[in-house]
Amino acid sequence: MSHLQSPLKTASQLAEPLIEPYGGALVDLLAPADQLPALKERASRLPSLQLSERSLCDLELLAVGAYSPLDRFMGAADYAAVLETMRLADGTLFPIPITLPVGDDVHPGQELALRDRKNNLLAIMRVDEVYPWDLAQEAQQVLGTTDTKHPLVAEMHGWAHRYASGPIQVLQLPPHYDFAELRLTPQQTRAALATMHKPAVVAFQTRNPLHRVHEELTKRAIDEVEGALLLHPVVGLTKPGDVDHYTRVRTYRALTEKHYAPGTVLLALLPLAMRMAGPREALWHAIIRRNYGATHLIVGRDHAGPGVDGNGVPFYGPYDAQELAIQHSAEIGVGVVPFQMLVYLPDDDRYAPIDEVPQGARTASISGTQVRDEYLGAGRALPDWFTRPEVAQILAEAYPPKRKQGFCVWFTGLSGSGKSTTAEILASLLMEHGRDVTVLDGDVVRTHLSKGLGFSKVDRDTNILRIGFVAAEIVRHGGGVICAAVSPYRATRDQVRAMVGPDRFIEVFVDTPLEVCEGRDVKGMYAKARRGEIKGFTGIDDPYETPEHADVVLDTVAATAEENARRLVERLRVAGYCG
Repeated sequence: MSHLQSPLKTASQLAEPLIEPYGGALVDLLAPADQLPALKERASRLPSLQLSERSLCDLELLAVGAYSPLDRFMGAADYAAVLETMRLADGTLFPIPITLPVGDDVHPGQELALRDRKNNLLAIMRVDEVYPWDLAQEAQQVLGTTDTKHPLVAEMHGWAHRYASGPIQVLQLPPHYDFAELRLTPQQTRAALATMHKPAVVAFQTRNPLHRVHEELTKRAIDEVEGALLLHPVVGLTKPGDVDHYTRVRTYRALTEKHYAPGTVLLALLPLAMRMAGPREALWHAIIRRNYGATHLIVGRDHAGPGVDGNGVPFYGPYDAQELAIQHSAEIGVGVVPFQMLVYLPDDDRYAPIDEVPQGARTASISGTQVRDEYLGAGRALPDWFTRPEVAQILAEAYPPKRKQGFCVWFTGLSGSGKSTTAEILASLLMEHGRDVTVLDGDVVRTHLSKGLGFSKVDRDTNILRIGFVAAEIVRHGGGVICAAVSPYRATRDQVRAMVGPDRFIEVFVDTPLEVCEGRDVKGMYAKARRGEIKGFTGIDDPYETPEHADVVLDTVAATAEENARRLVERLRVAGYCG
């Protein structure tokens, strides 16, 4: 464990177990109970805005004060300042923009009823301002990249092009029915921590199951701050492909109930929509955890990192987040407990930081990829030194062997490239190998699921995202799905990859030259496009964005559709998805 970086007094010097909220007070946007009938009646006459899952998370955390001192979605001045300086317009450090995308029908001066996707009324917002935003600028300044392999960059391509701000009255929080006893507001969390009578509280941000190495580092952190642990997992939006929060929370409960000393740990859930913004996000997490009553935050290797970019290079350095959090630790008022990678020493039966391993000592470690592929995916039990038996059992139940897991093969290419033909052959071959699969063909989907959509960019994106949504649901329930759609836009394909989960998504670029596609065109669509009878036809007067890093590239000139399909079967067999 690296040395504690803290602007605070030592545990023995602290008189109070909790620090005041960031900015001095917790924001509370919840309307008084006696005002609710009148507010609901008023809301029934207002235009409604249905919030995305991300905006729902932000609304909930604004309402309960987790984002204090923010009391609304950011206005133009705060937004511009945060992008440029990581500070609000008044100079307060706040590194992540909290914004509400809205369409062209929203205008200053009107009131909106904010609702969830099931039309539950949540809040009333008076629109004070509406302002435009630039995707490339925000992505570059906040995330440090415009690469659509970053999940938030891909998602931002689907947002409305204006943001709105104004005061909010919250009538009710978004309803949650799972783990209700663990969904504590900042005020409730502070009250629970106060009963533990500890002079310091170290928070642990997590979006993954906890293994023995995480258990070890959190226990070391408890000892280092001489206090208690706030185990504060994110149960909103995390990195696409992460273990679902239902499974994760079950593992957290098993650990905290059986393997931590009584009175040393509080498990509470955080409905946060992560941005995977690396260093900036680490600062943001520290501010949020201060509002929940923590005096310190554990910041690990590649904290809130989204993985690698389109060139296979990590988006952020392994210790960038630690360095930025330490740099601003005194200003935020939250101590930073950094840690390096721990490895297991089998001869000593203990964990040690990798830079403290004696020369020549045997070490053991298992990566997240190995957990998924070599253990859970292969039906092998995780070793006791790596994870507690209770956790291993929960994970094994939630993640069956690869041959029973879902996957998505996504064919993309020009019309007439051979996508549908290859997809149909692949489906037949996979069923021969014992896998039931669903084929979602672009033309068939347009006849049923997307009937009525045109061929504008917005309608094309809507069609592809609908296919992606269905594919993601099939994969989530353990099915195989083969999608064949032109899907001409790179960012939209990356959105679908994120929806399905990067580890279960195989992008197949059917690389057939335009002139070959035109020669195969039995419907005469290309000829009509050449004559101007069809507008916006991909490859003629609308662009096709070639995949830059497709998982598989197929040549349909030098190889037959059956040869290409058998090549894909072999790829899936090696990956463990079929026998």
